[in-house]
Amino acid sequence: MRSPSAHALGLLVAICLAAPLPRSASADTIYLKNGKKITTTHVVQENGQVSYETSAGRMSLPVSIVDRVVHEDESLDSTAGTPADKAAHLPIAPPNAVTRLADDETARAAVRDGSIDLNLLAKLESEADANPTPTAVARVVAAESAAAQFGISVGDFEQAATHYNAGLRYAPDDVGLLLAAAYLHLRRSEYSAALNLLDHARRIDSDSPDVAKLSGWAYYGLNRVEDAVSEWKRALLLKPDVEVQNALEKAERDAQEESTYREGETSHFRLRYNGGAAPELAHEILRTLETEFDVISATLNYDPPEPIGVILYTNQTFMDITRAPSWVGALNDGRIRVPVEGLSTMTDELARVLKHELTHSFVAQKTSGRCPVWLQEGIAQYMEGKRSRSAAGTLSSAYEAHMEFSLASYETSWMNLSRDTASTAYAWSLAVVETIVNVDGMVSVERILDRIAAQSATEDAIHAVLRDNYADLMQSTVQYLRKAYR
Repeated sequence: MRSPSAHALGLLVAICLAAPLPRSASADTIYLKNGKKITTTHVVQENGQVSYETSAGRMSLPVSIVDRVVHEDESLDSTAGTPADKAAHLPIAPPNAVTRLADDETARAAVRDGSIDLNLLAKLESEADANPTPTAVARVVAAESAAAQFGISVGDFEQAATHYNAGLRYAPDDVGLLLAAAYLHLRRSEYSAALNLLDHARRIDSDSPDVAKLSGWAYYGLNRVEDAVSEWKRALLLKPDVEVQNALEKAERDAQEESTYREGETSHFRLRYNGGAAPELAHEILRTLETEFDVISATLNYDPPEPIGVILYTNQTFMDITRAPSWVGALNDGRIRVPVEGLSTMTDELARVLKHELTHSFVAQKTSGRCPVWLQEGIAQYMEGKRSRSAAGTLSSAYEAHMEFSLASYETSWMNLSRDTASTAYAWSLAVVETIVNVDGMVSVERILDRIAAQSATEDAIHAVLRDNYADLMQSTVQYLRKAYR
């Protein structure tokens, strides 16, 4: 077994498996004339309308307010990895029960011309307040659900939560509405809030496979792996589901391995560690993580809403459990996983690895899992303290020879990369982020992440903040490297 102080904690210290939320085979973007953008699927233009698919069913816009529609080649997701890789951050599609909520005339009237008809919503609420008949309540629920789904489609999750809450005031026992609101909380890593809604839904429909499926996701996010396993097993008994099966297999490996682990906890972390790890090291790791939590929180202007899981392994167990390539020395798939065999006290290398992995947790949750891998790895390396001095000359020469890094090609999983290719990907990712920070400031990185969280494509987010496309950014990076590291 290799010591983590030798290879495992070297240049390729970590990788984040935080996959974006699932997309269909073909993702489309609708650009509206008012400047807004909707990322969606199955866009069809007919009879003067542009219709598109959402988790709440199909919605339509008049073609007069649409500037253009861009269809993304389905091959872009071809490198997303194996089913186990895709399940790493446990992305789960919306439950089918959500689709009925906005599938009627009232729902279609609530969202028109690329915006929510707030006057209609107020009118419907007023009617339901005055005379809460089943019909009046159903109309409010349909309208608020449609407004919430529109908010999600344009990346305004706060707006979406507000509309779901408005609907629940009138129909607190509507299971479909509870599932939709819970799913939104899960996307935002607000697992406790989701679980509260799901517990309510379970009391109404104890045999709902969707309730069990989403409850498993919530428990896994809360680092309650045994409870997640129980819920996903129940979900599969109620209804076969490939997503649940993949998530269950991963959770069962975790639960079996961690059944004899010791535990430690602070306000922001829940630690489990193999008995071979010294308790003193576990305590030092928690202290280090708490210190870095405050630093990263201030830098990225974000606080994860739930405690973050941290698992310490022996080297071989790390490889067995994560099934990661041999060049991966630590990993974050929603939980921070680090091999610490051979260490009894904190080292500088281990501290850097912990900060790197913790940065992944912040970035993944801040962007609801949408941040591309190259940007994730660039930010994580920069935050841990790495800089591009040793690689500057090689990267500049590669650019001159037209062998530069393709940002668009490295947005999805890196798990199938060779060691050399991964090394190059890490070096370019760091250089690009280092350039952004030094030229435009860390606040620009934060703004880019905010736009990605609002469902902008990464290159669009970069252009909105920096006025650069990917090609411009690569050129700026090489210019920065030449100037900074002569």
